[in-house]
Amino acid sequence: MKKYIPDCITSMNLCLGVIGVVFAFKGRPDIAFIMMLGAGLADFLDGFSARLLGAYSDLGKELDSLSDLVSFGVLPAVMLYNLSRTCMFGESWVAWVPLILLSLGSGLRLAKFNTDSRQISGFLGLPTPASALLAGSLCYFVAAAPGSFLAEWCAGPVFIPVLSLCLAALMVSEVPMFSLKIHRDDPRILKNKRMVFAITVIAAILVCVCFRLDWSAAVLMSLCAYVVKNLIYAIAGI
Repeated sequence: MKKYIPDCITSMNLCLGVIGVVFAFKGRPDIAFIMMLGAGLADFLDGFSARLLGAYSDLGKELDSLSDLVSFGVLPAVMLYNLSRTCMFGESWVAWVPLILLSLGSGLRLAKFNTDSRQISGFLGLPTPASALLAGSLCYFVAAAPGSFLAEWCAGPVFIPVLSLCLAALMVSEVPMFSLKIHRDDPRILKNKRMVFAITVIAAILVCVCFRLDWSAAVLMSLCAYVVKNLIYAIAGI
């Protein structure tokens, strides 16, 4: 029975993603983002349990990718689409830009990851969960703080389409990005990158506490820092 445990956890990832999509269409980014976080936890636990139990399977690998496409591809795309439609564009075709770009970019990213043997200890391109959490936390924060400068940016005609394009481009790019999954034989430089990122997350939490920002701002700042740091590492050849 143990070989079915990771697949059951992966199925929870898919179920939470579908529920999140429903609430995103209903204009509830708060619940949708919570579902995304739950899906992210399930995505972590299925891999952890598979390694712990030695229960790897081709079915689990395919199910994981399909679940990720829904939870970290379609769900954030729908959230940004609804935010774009609500804030600025109404039923204009421009509101469909994030929906199409993020869904397409996530699908290509997951297909590339499954067929690329180079991405064992790290990533080439922005991982779909990171892209999803960045977009999802933005939608949550704008809903929680409608008077913030980010809400004003989202109400403009440029920010959301450009953000969607950047996230999609990063997902299909060849930019190396470090993984947060810990292995015994990880090189010291990778451990240092993780340590710097951990310090950044702590700093983001402290900023939110000091300035009384919604907790989603810490997630948003952390994911933005993850992207920026990896771009700097890539440019510097580190």
